[in-house]
Amino acid sequence: MNDLNALRTPEGTALLDEVRGTDPAHELAVATRLRREHPAELVSAALGQARLRQRAAAKFGTEDAGRMFFTPNGVEQSTRASVAAYRARRMRELGVTSVADLCCGIGGDAIALARAGIRVLAVDRDPLTAAVARANAEELGLADLVEVREADVTEVDTAGYDAVFVDPARRGGPSRGAARSASVRGGGRATGGRIFDPEAYSPPLSWAVEAAGKARHAALKVAPGIPHEAVPDTAEAEWISDGGDVKEAVLWFGTEPGLVRATLLPGPRTLTGRGLADPAVRPVGRFLYEPDGAVIRAHLVAEVAEEVGGGLLDATIAYVTADELRPTPYASAYEITDHLPFNVKKLKALLREREVGVLTVKKRGSAVEPEELRRKVLPKPHGPGSATVFLTRVAGAPAMLLGRPA
Repeated sequence: MNDLNALRTPEGTALLDEVRGTDPAHELAVATRLRREHPAELVSAALGQARLRQRAAAKFGTEDAGRMFFTPNGVEQSTRASVAAYRARRMRELGVTSVADLCCGIGGDAIALARAGIRVLAVDRDPLTAAVARANAEELGLADLVEVREADVTEVDTAGYDAVFVDPARRGGPSRGAARSASVRGGGRATGGRIFDPEAYSPPLSWAVEAAGKARHAALKVAPGIPHEAVPDTAEAEWISDGGDVKEAVLWFGTEPGLVRATLLPGPRTLTGRGLADPAVRPVGRFLYEPDGAVIRAHLVAEVAEEVGGGLLDATIAYVTADELRPTPYASAYEITDHLPFNVKKLKALLREREVGVLTVKKRGSAVEPEELRRKVLPKPHGPGSATVFLTRVAGAPAMLLGRPA
């Protein structure tokens, strides 16, 4: 807490500006120079915060990250700004004007909600985390819309708010639902492995669902690997990817119970479930479609297969094959040139014959590591050509499909 207060003084602000973008290789020299004129602890805090801001830029953008304050756990657990903004827009479209943000962390979601014009009560039990969230709202000019409260989320009355948003901790160690210690110095990365059991979240999913039931609308952020059977019947389940990377799943209450959707950012583009049966397995066609990760997590591969007029390569693999090219935002399409049984020597000879110097290796349903295969078949990359090889199964048999983006 003292570090945060010191960094927000005129001297601390000037130091943060001076160390902005410091190369880690030069950090020792910079620290030695600055300690001649400033307290050693303040210099360490400024350099630690500079490191955290550099890491946070990928989630929050350079401009916001350069003004915000972070803790190691805060950077690790916070929502990517583009995803938070999408969720905030959905809230606004539902007519929500006020949200109780429980387990607010450093305030990333509260900031997105406030920028959508929504009044926010942001709650976190950890004193430093709450102070950081308050500082971030102030630094970004949103203090009038964001009230930050240091409290146990299980004791907060949300009756006066249109909606509840809960983002429980999903890693071992420090959590948002329980007291914890943190630092703004950024001496290392957040610790603790991912938690896969929703009841091991902090607070647990059952508590979050109960809290959701007290509001007109609610959104619960959960891990994208949440089992479908763990989704309450009263919830809509949405899986979200950004730039092709699956970021989270959200359970929505007060929308369409039982609906399943996959949303791809930027866009957004949303595919909704229609209760289709699993696609049939069929022979390899001219094109292969690799569904977006959010589509796969949402179990909507059948919807993609119907859209492109295709079937599955294997009943257990999320690759769709078809004879025609039908562009879809929900899958990447590849033209398949060769279908081989798994054989490293044959693949190596084929790549040499095609003068392939750049090889992309993708896999589903194969134990072979892509880098290991690449070293074996292209020990000395040369040649102007490029190709993509899929290590997978076709009707249960190990196979290699060679192709290129369509």
